[in-house]
Amino acid sequence: MKRSGMLLVGIIVCVAVAGAGPRKDVAKLYVYNWTYYTPDSIIEKFEKEYNVDVVYDTFASNEELYAKLLAGGSGYDLVFPSGDYVSIMIKQGMLEKIDRSKLTNLRNIDPLVIEKASYDPRMEYAVPYYFGASGIAVNTARVPTFEKSWSIFSRTDLKGHMTMLDDMREVMGDALCYLGYPVNSVDPAQIKQAHDLIKNEWKPNLLRFDAEAFGKGFADGDFWVVQGYAEVVYAEISETQKANTAFFIPREGGPSYIDSMCILKGAKNIDLAHKFIDFIHRPEIYAEFTDYFGFPSTVNVPARRLQKITPYYTAEELIRTTLKDDLGGDLALYQDVWFNSIRIGN
Repeated sequence: MKRSGMLLVGIIVCVAVAGAGPRKDVAKLYVYNWTYYTPDSIIEKFEKEYNVDVVYDTFASNEELYAKLLAGGSGYDLVFPSGDYVSIMIKQGMLEKIDRSKLTNLRNIDPLVIEKASYDPRMEYAVPYYFGASGIAVNTARVPTFEKSWSIFSRTDLKGHMTMLDDMREVMGDALCYLGYPVNSVDPAQIKQAHDLIKNEWKPNLLRFDAEAFGKGFADGDFWVVQGYAEVVYAEISETQKANTAFFIPREGGPSYIDSMCILKGAKNIDLAHKFIDFIHRPEIYAEFTDYFGFPSTVNVPARRLQKITPYYTAEELIRTTLKDDLGGDLALYQDVWFNSIRIGN
């Protein structure tokens, strides 16, 4: 969740206390998380309980997160990468080990999610935050009939009113699934077919690839069909618009993700980072998080009993999705077709 409103409040508070001198007793926790991903109310509760200021920055893709961290000097304590990037960051020595003795709420995490997190099954470096998948949002007032399939992006009658994520593994994974191939395929022939589908059938109908403004564009009526995350779309649209919005995970499946909470190597506020991780997995806090965004409580089991709203999609829909793996050197197969062909002229 963007923190612009809270930043304004923070500025006002700082000005108010300036006359009384600096608040030396207030520590800071530096968090780098996905846009639209932690409710302000939860941040506020954590700040109040631990007498801490959370400095909260956001990113729109794993690639953006990774590039910023590689550039050095980020100063962040806690980051939220997806599983394939957790794997990369573990291998490159970018993460501190988790001190499980400081975490009392790990018992609340669904064992099935831990089992899926094959990149770190003992939670040595990463504690699952959310298990989910991108899907497709449709403005049913503009598009009253449609199939719950990735094939919607081949519809020429919707040309210029659709977007897909500016995310290589997501879009390539969608195409691979649509063609009946694995999300993590490293078969050059299969990747070539996925490339051809995106380049020749999907991209010509897209306004652009967009990982940042698709929610606002959908709410403004500029985009009628968007691939993206439910929380982004529903955070932007009005209550009235919700009646004309359908969100689904396509029948062919697609890439899924486990975003995890990780402490960066050399973090200055490791103890506070552990406190934040444990705070998130209190059942009542996790239920507040999932209710706010209309998520099913896929990670925290006790929170499921505390949820008060019906999620925008069900945990069962995730069964047909596949986690993105760290492909190692084979990632170059994707980078070649994505950056040198598909993304040209976006």
